[in-house]
Amino acid sequence: MRNGVAALFLTAGALHADTITVVALGDSLTAGYGLPEGQGLVPQLESWLQAHGSDVVILNAGVSGDTTAGGLSRLDWSTPPETDALMVNLGGNDMLRGLPPEVARANLAAILQGAAAKGLPVLLLGMKAPGNYGPEYQKAFDALYPELAASAGATLYPFYFQGLADGATDPALLSPFMQADGIHPNAEGVARIVADLGPAVQGFLAAHLP
Repeated sequence: MRNGVAALFLTAGALHADTITVVALGDSLTAGYGLPEGQGLVPQLESWLQAHGSDVVILNAGVSGDTTAGGLSRLDWSTPPETDALMVNLGGNDMLRGLPPEVARANLAAILQGAAAKGLPVLLLGMKAPGNYGPEYQKAFDALYPELAASAGATLYPFYFQGLADGATDPALLSPFMQADGIHPNAEGVARIVADLGPAVQGFLAAHLP
């Protein structure tokens, strides 16, 4: 994985100087788990942005199975000198493993602090916990993202899956856009996510990198 990411960094270094380089730091939802090449979040989002007039390249720093701790541990080597902005999509695996919300909060806070030290604006993609973890866990986990974004001055995209089925949470409505595991979106699901996320990324870049 590191060699592949390094190759992407070398490619990005050869791009035109005006090209904006965004690093997508995340887990399997960023890495494109279970999808054909070119159909994951990063290539679809990059294509959407370029088709809508943004001179942007997105480096895929997604690692399947990664927790917020894993993302924090590789923040430095995942953000080469040409990085202009950081998109963070982590926390889902913390939640799936039932890790305490305060652990995810601390790690995400450290990632945001590390990005600030590098002078990188951050787009934080939020996640939400299902009700089966109990109301207290759900409330604490769901509050992480808006609270951290507000305190760190990051831009918040409230919920990674909000573009699916108009933001519905009913599994029956979501299933046509999900892989068999019910966790990862299929290619059509990613396209729907990108259609909602793309304008938010454009606005984020316009605000921070005019």
